[in-house]
Amino acid sequence: MKAKIFLSVLALALMISAFGQKPSLELTFTAIDSASYVQLDNIKVMNRTQGGDTVLYWPDTVLNLFYVGIDEFNKEGEALHLFQNYPNPVKDQTTLTLYLPEKGKVNLVITDILGLQVINTEKVLERGYHSFRFVPGGGGIFFFTAYWRATSRSIKILTPGNGSGLTSSLEYTGSKITEPQFKRIEATRNFSFSLGDELLYIGHANGLQSGMLDSPETSETYTFQFATNIPCPGTPTVTYGYQVYNTIQIFSQCWLKENLNIGTMIPGGQNMLNNGLVEKYCYNDEPDSCTKYGGLYQWWEMMQYTFQPGVQGICPPGWHLPTDEEWKVLEGAVDSQYGIGDQTWDEENEWRGSDADTNLKTTSGWNGGGNGTDLFGFSGLPGGDRCYIGGFGYVGSSGLWWTSSMGSYDYAWFRSLYYDYPGVNRSYCKRKYGFSVRCVRD
Repeated sequence: MKAKIFLSVLALALMISAFGQKPSLELTFTAIDSASYVQLDNIKVMNRTQGGDTVLYWPDTVLNLFYVGIDEFNKEGEALHLFQNYPNPVKDQTTLTLYLPEKGKVNLVITDILGLQVINTEKVLERGYHSFRFVPGGGGIFFFTAYWRATSRSIKILTPGNGSGLTSSLEYTGSKITEPQFKRIEATRNFSFSLGDELLYIGHANGLQSGMLDSPETSETYTFQFATNIPCPGTPTVTYGYQVYNTIQIFSQCWLKENLNIGTMIPGGQNMLNNGLVEKYCYNDEPDSCTKYGGLYQWWEMMQYTFQPGVQGICPPGWHLPTDEEWKVLEGAVDSQYGIGDQTWDEENEWRGSDADTNLKTTSGWNGGGNGTDLFGFSGLPGGDRCYIGGFGYVGSSGLWWTSSMGSYDYAWFRSLYYDYPGVNRSYCKRKYGFSVRCVRD
């Protein structure tokens, strides 16, 4: 009987302990320009589902989030903290930085993927930031762990190739005593997070910004891309449906450079059907229009009769239909006045921004001399539309693109560029319209 009571109490204690542990995610940020490492100045994290935001300042590039929504790192600023190394992956050498809240002995251990110790050393360090230079002696994955008092912190270090065969080394390079810029609980009290929330990450470096969206469910490492107006690194072209599409990198988004032109042409007077075929409209029922501007698609045909934002739909494998939020990131990335995450991009039925329209349009082909600068290589064309009751209009004056995000009832969000407006229109209309389609890489 006593044994049963003891086991019951033990089980209850374990349950209380388990439920008392607040689950958290660790989000790590780094940045590149094409393939070269870029040092971030700061990272702004916005919750697009619940609202609220918080900012990390370099060298603090790791955000710890409780599911209930508080960045708990170091409530009193008095804990050991280990920053992600840079650059990562490592070519020849990398910098490791830790923060120590009080003077003490720190044990530094580096192990390889098999758990074998590569380096094991101890140092007595003062309070503050401390940097080390690590030269890996081989390729693969290393783990750097710092032990201080009863706490430890670890990071993963990536190195390409099979290594040089040299001996690994760890060199102390200096310290700096400053007030830590870590995220205090007071600074993030209004930033809440729950699993399933969509977060917008905005990285700033050297006066530029780069943005990406995700709904994290586990700890993740995110790499901002600061290259733009170049073919997407590693994927300059995509062959799909007997047609070759070029790609364009616009900061952290990789887009197809041309409108999608896939499927069998049907007359503009017919609605598209869920018949197992991909159908398309060509402006004025002329096949040459599809060659020039791409196809026009009703929303549900584009989505392949699913209703989940961001699905592949009629896009190539590894690509998807951009959401309303992904279009907002694109607009903020190319506008010279209103940046990524600015509230102007949330406005409805408005020509928003200062010059995003101009910067997204091609340099020729628009009516009335309303050509764009195509500053970022998006090459938006004035392909017009197919009206929801049939018929075509606005070629030369408007380009209209679906998003994969639904509006209310029988409506969906779209974007339009116009020949005599500098801003981009965000609105919604009946899904029977035929609009152009662009794809963005997963």
